[in-house]
Amino acid sequence: MSSTEVPDPDIVQPMRPHQDDDMKRCSMAEVERARSAAEDIDEKGERPDYGKVDKEVAKYSSAARIEISPEESTRLRKLIDRRVLVVMITTYFLQAIDKGTLSFSSIMGLPKDTGMLTPDGKVSQDFSWLTTCIYITILVVEYPQNYILARVPVAKYLGFSIIAWGAVLACHAVCKNFVGLVVVRTLLGLFESACQPAFVILSAMWYKREEQASRVTYWYMMNGAQQIVGGLLAYCFTLITDGPLKSWQWLFLAYGIISVVFGVFVLWWMPDSPMRAKCFTEEDKHLMVERVRENQTGLQNRVFKKEQVWDALTDPQTWCYAGIQFTTTLPTSGLGAFANLIISGNLGFTNLQTQLLAMVLGFYIIIVLLGSVWLVKKFNQNILTMLGFVIPSFVGTILLMTVPNQSFSQHVGLLISYYITLSFWAAQTLGLSMMSRNVGGQTKKSVVVATNFIFWSAGNAIGPQVFLSREAPKYFTAFATHLGCYALLVLILLYFRFYLTRQNKKRDQLAAAGVNEARDERLAHAFEDLTDRENPNFRYVY
Repeated sequence: MSSTEVPDPDIVQPMRPHQDDDMKRCSMAEVERARSAAEDIDEKGERPDYGKVDKEVAKYSSAARIEISPEESTRLRKLIDRRVLVVMITTYFLQAIDKGTLSFSSIMGLPKDTGMLTPDGKVSQDFSWLTTCIYITILVVEYPQNYILARVPVAKYLGFSIIAWGAVLACHAVCKNFVGLVVVRTLLGLFESACQPAFVILSAMWYKREEQASRVTYWYMMNGAQQIVGGLLAYCFTLITDGPLKSWQWLFLAYGIISVVFGVFVLWWMPDSPMRAKCFTEEDKHLMVERVRENQTGLQNRVFKKEQVWDALTDPQTWCYAGIQFTTTLPTSGLGAFANLIISGNLGFTNLQTQLLAMVLGFYIIIVLLGSVWLVKKFNQNILTMLGFVIPSFVGTILLMTVPNQSFSQHVGLLISYYITLSFWAAQTLGLSMMSRNVGGQTKKSVVVATNFIFWSAGNAIGPQVFLSREAPKYFTAFATHLGCYALLVLILLYFRFYLTRQNKKRDQLAAAGVNEARDERLAHAFEDLTDRENPNFRYVY
C-alpha cells in the first residue's frame, strides 16, 4: 500500500450475513465513522505513513481511529481470552510448577540421592547452583531470544519452547549427581527463557492498555496457584515410598510429560497475531487490530531499527524497569528455592506439614496480586500501589531476623511473617504490565524487554547464593540483603513516578501550545512503529 493511499473504510466492517438488524445498524455506523475519519485526513493532510507500517498490520488497519462500541470490544476481548489468555495462564502455571519442583524435591530426598548433603546432614551450597545456573543461562540468551521473538511467529515458537522444556524436565528423573542436574537445569533455562518475554509481547499485541495490567496479573499469579496445587501434588508424591523410582523422580517425570503434551496443544490452538488468526473472521481481525490502536505502542514490525536501540539504552524507563525486576527477583528466587527448607528447618514444621503450608502461601500470593490490580483499576495509580505493597515486606523480613523461634506461637507468628514478605510481588507484576503499556516501537520494545529480563535473571541467579549454608536455618545475610533490595526498590519507584509525571506534563504543554502531533485524537500514526519518545501524542501510565 502506498503512502498516498487511504484504505477503503468498507473493508473495516464487512457485514456478516446472519447479524440481526441492531448489529447491522451498529456496523454501518462504524463504517460511516471510518469514512468520515478518512475524509478528514484527506482535508488536513494527516495521513499515516504506510512505508513505516508493517505490511500485515497495514492490511487490517484503517487510515485513522474508528470507534468500537463497548459491547463489541467486550465480545472481541472474550474471543481473545479464550485463545490467548487461557494459553498464557496455563503455560505460566506449568512453568511455575516446573520451577517449584526443585523446592519441593529438596525435602523429598533429592539432595541426599544426588550427593548434595554436607557431612553434618545439611543441604550443601551446590543446591543453590541448581537455581543459579538456570538464570545465568537466561542472562546469556535473553537478547538473542528477544531478537528471535520479534521476527518469528510467537505462538509457534512458544509451543516449541514448551515441548523442549517439558522433555528436559522429565530428564531430571534420570540424574544421579550434581553435574547431571546442572546440565538439565541449564537446558531448562535456555528453553524457559522465551516464556515471559513472549507474554509481554502477546499482552501488548492483543490487549488494550487498560486491560493489560489485569491480564499480566492473571498469568503471573500462577506462581501462587502452583504453590497451592504444587504443594498438594508434592504431598501426594511424598507418599510414594517404594517402586522403581523415588518420589522426587516421579514428580519430575510426571510434570515433564504433561508439559510436552500441552506444548503440542499450544501449536494447534494459539494464533500468532490478530492478522494471522485463522480462527477469527476477517471482520474480527480488522476490529482486533483497531482495538489496540489507542495503545500507540505498535503491534508488529519485523524491521530492525538501530536508532530504536539507542532510544532504549538512553531511556531512563529501561533502567527503572530493570531495577524493579532486579530488586524483586533477588528476594523471590531465594525465598522460592529455599521456601520449604526455611519452613521445615527454621520454623520447625515437619516435611508433610511444610508441603501443605506451601498451599497457604499460594493463596496469599494470589490475594496480593488480585488486590494490587483491583487497586490499580480503582485509583489508576500503578507506582503508588507498588510502594504500598513493599511495606509488608519490610515488616515481615525484620520480624524473621529479630524474633526468637522457641515456642509454638512464635512458630506461627514467624510463618505469617514469612508469608507477608512476599507482598513485594505486586511491584514485580505491575512493573511488567507498565513495561508492556509504556514502551513503543518494536525494536525498542525488544531491547527494553531483553534488558528487563537480563536484570530479572541476574536477580534470580544471585538470590539463592545469599542463602549461605553455614547460616542455616536463620539465613541472616540473605534477609539483610532483601532489606537492602526493598529500600533500593522504593528509591527507584519514587524516581520513576517523578520522571513519568514530568514527561506527561511536557507533552500536555505541547498540546496546549497547539502542536498537532501532541494532540492527535485520530491516532493516524499509531501503527507507524514510533517509539514512545518519538511520539509526542503518547502519554505514560504511572
